[in-house]
Amino acid sequence: MAPHPLRRLAASGMAYQSASLVAGVLALVTLPLYTTHLSEAEFGWAELLLTSIILVSIALRAGLQEALVRHWFHDEDADRRSRLARRVVLVVVAGTTVLGLLVVLLAAPIARVLLADGHPAGPVRAAALGLWAFTNLEVANALLRAQEARRTYLLASLSNVALTVGSTVVLVVVLGGGASEYLLGNYAASTVVLVGVWASQRRLLLGARGPAPEGAEVRMAPLLRFGLPTVVPELAVFLLNVVDRAWLMGSSGAAAAGVYAAAVKLATLTIVVARAFQAAWPPLAYDLSDEEAPKAYAQVVRAYVLVLGWMVVGLTLLRHQIVDVLIGDEFDHGAVAGALPWLALGWAMWGLTWVFTTIAGRHHATGRTLPAALLGLVVNIALLAVLVPSLEATGAAIALVGAYVVALGASHLRTRRLMLVPFEWGRLAAAVAALVVLGAGLDWVAAPDGAGGIALRLAGCAVAPLLLVLVGAVRPAEARVALRAVGSRLPGR
Repeated sequence: MAPHPLRRLAASGMAYQSASLVAGVLALVTLPLYTTHLSEAEFGWAELLLTSIILVSIALRAGLQEALVRHWFHDEDADRRSRLARRVVLVVVAGTTVLGLLVVLLAAPIARVLLADGHPAGPVRAAALGLWAFTNLEVANALLRAQEARRTYLLASLSNVALTVGSTVVLVVVLGGGASEYLLGNYAASTVVLVGVWASQRRLLLGARGPAPEGAEVRMAPLLRFGLPTVVPELAVFLLNVVDRAWLMGSSGAAAAGVYAAAVKLATLTIVVARAFQAAWPPLAYDLSDEEAPKAYAQVVRAYVLVLGWMVVGLTLLRHQIVDVLIGDEFDHGAVAGALPWLALGWAMWGLTWVFTTIAGRHHATGRTLPAALLGLVVNIALLAVLVPSLEATGAAIALVGAYVVALGASHLRTRRLMLVPFEWGRLAAAVAALVVLGAGLDWVAAPDGAGGIALRLAGCAVAPLLLVLVGAVRPAEARVALRAVGSRLPGR
């Protein structure tokens, strides 16, 4: 009997989330070091380049990693799978190598355009290595996800975390480096891990050599027909995270962009879960039969909203304490705390975009989500123009949430004819309403500091699950199953 979709998703997600959780914890632990040794401006420069690397990488991959995952499940023949993996890896390696060299050669003009404060070209040259390593590692990870090679994925991810943190601390904290060293610390480690993943997959990547038998050729055209239509929607969705930083950099300066980047770092808890969902969901979504998929999609969405909603409430209520502990004195603590809840909510909503992407992908209609993504981008820019002049980083964070609300609504309208998902709208609405009232209400009533205020905020975080049961968002039977599942994993059980 096949495992329940939620259990299978949790099993895959835990493999991906475990390393991400460790990375998130270490990122939070080391954040005071970075925000002490880097100025708001340097931190803003570095984080803008980090997000720009991801943005360019999306275009450079041409959707091939998603095409790899989708086509992997079309054919179980080992030779054809080997040829598929090797072709995708080699194409991406070639493209990233050429573009990386061009970035190194054109680093100075790129720095003048991208870094509004006229920062030298060193960080851009470091970003060239980041672009090469990140893009190829994303494809390598997609290959591991297609095979559901959770142990290898976990080992590679944990190694990446350890090497990244160690090298970045040495370069920035011990040796006193700046934005360039911050970037190098992140991506030199990724390069080492990438080579390790390729070595672990050498039998697959080197297998099935020689001329392909008739019918076993791997043609790029079908892969690109599937992958390319996913690129523009994904670019438009992720561009929301880059436009905010670039807008702040241009209108309010690098310091405001640094505040925004620090708040994003503090939203790590929601980002970790959203990215784990992004990694674990497509293989399951594409492997479900047409009969079981609609119900599974509805169950997954409700579970995601409940878990991520609770996390956003926690970050909202405890944001002042989190900022005071983890952000250096060089940063504006009030501004960081103001942006944090909105960014946590925005990143949580970003994870949900993958539900509609896979609905379109199942039906090879990967361009369906493009209008929704572009509409979200237009809304984001309009809100940035209105909100940033007075609210700066917080205004940019609110604009991000508004954009995702519009993009998700439009994505649902664009894909509902492809697959009719029985979303439980009443229970979803009850969950959202209860969490909003709890988070916003307590944040307004409870003092941001002092023993009484902190105790009340902690109590609010603790009672959120009970409130969700009381309003009907979670059935009592579901709560008992969840409690038994958690209890069975406690030490001594």
